[in-house]
Amino acid sequence: MKISVLGCGRWGSCIAWYLDKIGHEVLTCGLENAPEFIQLRDTRKNDYLEFPPSIEISPDLEYAVSRAEVIVISISSQYLRSYFEDISKYSLDGKTIVLCMKGVEATTGKRLSEVVGDFTDSSKTPVAVWVGPGHPQDYVRGIPNCMVIDSENREVKEKLVAEFNSELIRFYKGRDLIGSEIGAAAKNVIGIAAGILDGLGYTSLKGALMARGTQEISRLIEALGGNKMSAFGLCHLGDYEATLFSPWSHNRKYGESLVKGGSFQKLAEGVMTSKALYGLGQKYNVDLPIVTSIYKVLFEGAAIDSELKSLFTRAVKDEF
Repeated sequence: MKISVLGCGRWGSCIAWYLDKIGHEVLTCGLENAPEFIQLRDTRKNDYLEFPPSIEISPDLEYAVSRAEVIVISISSQYLRSYFEDISKYSLDGKTIVLCMKGVEATTGKRLSEVVGDFTDSSKTPVAVWVGPGHPQDYVRGIPNCMVIDSENREVKEKLVAEFNSELIRFYKGRDLIGSEIGAAAKNVIGIAAGILDGLGYTSLKGALMARGTQEISRLIEALGGNKMSAFGLCHLGDYEATLFSPWSHNRKYGESLVKGGSFQKLAEGVMTSKALYGLGQKYNVDLPIVTSIYKVLFEGAAIDSELKSLFTRAVKDEF
């Protein structure tokens, strides 16, 4: 299968490496002036892995789109709309789009598949999402994990799972695109909360964060028309280890840096996702106490200690 991977950051480069490893014809495409692209082009290496000679590297977006049967996209979720303004200049008919980012568009509250839907006809260009746990640092060392591919197009979903499955990544077929996307995006917000607890020295509270965070995200998924049980699957709860505990988690590191007064320069998708989820909670009247606290700290200047106290002084209620 001819696959073009658009985006050559940490996860995009890992996807290209993985898909080549299991036998596909892979091209990786990035912005010509971006440091991560220049590094891959010049050395075929980055901080995580090394590309074999079989992976083609090009900055030519038109060529990358035209050659591909499947277009895998791994960029910052908040730039997806502007990116598609460029991609949609080229014919996408008969191609499959696979989104490997985790986020919700902050300006509109739209899921990423819905953003793509503003530019494409799903009957001609089906869209799928690839979500779930795992770090490039583990995959390149041969440590396996499980992930999910979901799509409203059942035939496409089944084909992708069959083509992408291996001993390194066991794929499951998702059955709830809304839940898969919202759950995957929301785990980054919970990751920031976990980092805040680490920064405060309250790591023992992360068990409660996991339990209550999953509950509130399940309420949001249900309000949006999805299956609330998706929050307890690989897209959300299954990704908690990689996001709430891993030393490599950008969102956890961001939260910890926030408490300690440090500067964190890498992408933490949970920041803008907290804004998007807060807006959805307001729109659909869903109680999202953890998301709301993170939003208030990041966007309204609320003090972390007062927000933590507010979570503990909420009205007592049944657990379920």
